[in-house]
Amino acid sequence: MDTDLPDVKAEVEAAFAAYEVALVGNDVATLEALFWDDPRTIRYGGGENLYGMDAIRAFRRGRSPVGLDRTLDRTVITTYGRDMATAMTLFARKHAPDRIGRQSQTWVRFPDGWKIVAAHVSLIDS
Repeated sequence: MDTDLPDVKAEVEAAFAAYEVALVGNDVATLEALFWDDPRTIRYGGGENLYGMDAIRAFRRGRSPVGLDRTLDRTVITTYGRDMATAMTLFARKHAPDRIGRQSQTWVRFPDGWKIVAAHVSLIDS
């Protein structure tokens, strides 16, 4: 298996960057478009367990846009072949200086582009 093929890694890095811009800007349409629209898509959040794109949509559409700014640290994106990747990052928010956020995403290439099929967000004490 080829890992971190330069062209594939660049594609996933771009998708990950687009996700981050959409997340901090509360661009719900883009966030929804970057997840696989399927009942098997999972997102475990800081206070919710979301099974399926309908649940993820409802969460995104109901979430407050306040306090979404953050800084990323130690982001690691690894690609596996041409169609699968993981993205892991730490994040910090000014309003929670004593907490460290952790985010993991599994990305898969579909005919219409890279999509998140599984995500997990959690917070720990710093």
